[in-house]
Amino acid sequence: MRATLAIARRELHQYFETPMGWLCLCGFVLITGLFFALMTTDYSIQAGQAAMSPYGGQDINVNDWLIQPFFSNTAVILLLLCPALSMRLFAEDRRQRSMELLLSSPLNSAQIVLGKYLGALGFLAVLLFGTLHTALILYWLGDPDPGILASNYLGTFLLAASFLAVGMLTSAFTDSQVVALVISFGLLLGLWILSWADSLAPSTWGGVLAHISMLSHMEQMSKGLLHLEDVAYYLSFIGFALFATWQRVEAWRWQ
Repeated sequence: MRATLAIARRELHQYFETPMGWLCLCGFVLITGLFFALMTTDYSIQAGQAAMSPYGGQDINVNDWLIQPFFSNTAVILLLLCPALSMRLFAEDRRQRSMELLLSSPLNSAQIVLGKYLGALGFLAVLLFGTLHTALILYWLGDPDPGILASNYLGTFLLAASFLAVGMLTSAFTDSQVVALVISFGLLLGLWILSWADSLAPSTWGGVLAHISMLSHMEQMSKGLLHLEDVAYYLSFIGFALFATWQRVEAWRWQ
């Protein structure tokens, strides 16, 4: 475990030692902050109009107007960002010929894969930590449901963790970071739009395809409903991607 954590620290430090890491971090905080500012402005306008209405306007609350839309936008941003964060995990080591050093070290393949993934998860946690100021603003604006807020953070983290697992898998199959980015984004986009299958083609197969989609398992969590089925889906998906990556790294030892 100590060796795995050492690799994780190495990977996490590399994010902060390159312009790409800082660009992703600053861009994520800036864009999410901009979306949140626009949504809070609209919320203030709608709340003011509802308060002035003599007929009693519609129910305006931060849970429906701010929390769910904010995390929906954040999920889209992470869909675009995670392939860029994960493209270097193996592709860079292969391009720089440093992968041979890792494979010849006492570390086994599982430790290498898990360490790199934990490093990427650490940077993801830093990204989401950069949005905590929005939660403070929500409590200043109104009375948000802490359960809905926590469920959205958990769901967003699991969703993005799945994105990173797919990105790391594609990175293990090429020494080009650009190719890894394009392939992982294509796969993630395909898994994303599968959620539309049930509405576009209502049938048994449409329902099955929609259930496979990552986005479908985020819907209930965005409403504050935490089901074991949804958590198990993300953990199983991540486990499968890590297992496939582990097998890919094992294959390098025999080349």
